[in-house]
Amino acid sequence: MTRSSLALFALLAFAATRAFAGEAVCWFENGVVVVGAEVMGVPGDYILDTATPHTLLAESQAQAAGFADTALTGEVRLAGVASQGKAVMVADLDLRTGALPTPIAGVIGADVLRDYVLDVSFAPCRIALAPAGRAPRFRSQTALPMSWIADRPVVTAAASDGPRTLAGPFAPATGGDTAVRLSDAVAAAPGAARPKELYPYGVLRPRLRALSFAGALSEDLPAGLLKAEDPDLAGEIGAPLLSRFRLRFDFPAGKLLLGEPNP
Repeated sequence: MTRSSLALFALLAFAATRAFAGEAVCWFENGVVVVGAEVMGVPGDYILDTATPHTLLAESQAQAAGFADTALTGEVRLAGVASQGKAVMVADLDLRTGALPTPIAGVIGADVLRDYVLDVSFAPCRIALAPAGRAPRFRSQTALPMSWIADRPVVTAAASDGPRTLAGPFAPATGGDTAVRLSDAVAAAPGAARPKELYPYGVLRPRLRALSFAGALSEDLPAGLLKAEDPDLAGEIGAPLLSRFRLRFDFPAGKLLLGEPNP
């Protein structure tokens, strides 16, 4: 190989690295976003969930890596970006990941994501991370104010069962497994034969009459319940509904931007 060809090869390799820094391919499986990442030195497929407050490492993965503690601190690598000194909890994720076709190493939560601008596209599935002020241009149709409740980002939406309507803060959840879930402090499913199956990763999906979100009304949605961890949190909007849009979570600026609807 000549000197000139070596120089050209190096230039092309450098350009490719710059073009894809901060980006990653993801998978949209069974209603959740899954992406390759590395947590505490453990590489694998991780659920990316903007509504999970704290990053989690699966118990089986932690044991295989030799971790005995359940509260860890270390590095999280996602989309070419390394976040240092992050708290990571070890948890049994079998219930959450049992419906997914591949082993899941953990969950990347809002505690890691909130320092960045996060872009999520569902068709095809891609994510990108960028520091505040360095994100590429994003063409949005709607911009929603985003605040925080119980360490989760929230936006305003309104749910209706027909006779009643509840407006309040909902957490947009890229790892939420159904279109919408309501806090069990404000909602119930009377007559459900297996009440536990109404909660995340359960099999029951009662229908919600309507949800008003980002100026659009969605009707007859599959729904469920959430444990009332905070009385101010009305519920969460899951990836099956969010996937209608390209998303930008501008956490530093406190905005959720919705781009063009997906085909």
